[in-house]
Amino acid sequence: MSAGAGSHRVQDRVLTVPNVISLARLGLIVVFGYLLLVAQADGLAAATLIISGISDWADGKLARVLDQSSALGALLDPAIDRLYMAAVPIAFGLRGLVPWWIIGTLLARDLLLAAVLPVLRSRGLTALPVTYIGKAGTFALMSAFPLILLGQWDAVGSRAVLSVGWAFLLWGLGMYLWAFVLYLIQVRLVVRTLPKITSRGADV
Repeated sequence: MSAGAGSHRVQDRVLTVPNVISLARLGLIVVFGYLLLVAQADGLAAATLIISGISDWADGKLARVLDQSSALGALLDPAIDRLYMAAVPIAFGLRGLVPWWIIGTLLARDLLLAAVLPVLRSRGLTALPVTYIGKAGTFALMSAFPLILLGQWDAVGSRAVLSVGWAFLLWGLGMYLWAFVLYLIQVRLVVRTLPKITSRGADV
């Protein structure tokens, strides 16, 4: 078997360890929503977010270590990340833990990103490289939410934890928006330098 054929077989895999972890993360969104909004078990809800964050790192790491990267995983992982970045802030808004203007800003940013995807696809691209500031912003935001939850308790030190959580939230929001500006600059460069692709694959 040629090396190219082996590579295609790996890319076509569905049942891989990273993909199983990604699907488990998808299920944890439902678990988190129940714990936060129905059971109001803030400690368990925070633990669910922490476990999800660790598993998000683990599936990417295992994909490289086990050589189990796949086309499905390349689509599934970022899609689940986007779901988390929508579901978690909305759940916090429904509980009254985070003001809706912050939630609206986060959701508007992601909706605008989705709106420019057709522009990229018209140039033969499916996505642009993720920036480090975008990764840092996402990490800060996903760290902020469990810290804000843990800061709701009356225990000693909860106010300090809550303050750290809000600091992460505001830093993450700033980096998230700056990454969006950089993304728009990249899109503009793509539009200016790459021709449109017709339905038959020929350049316009």
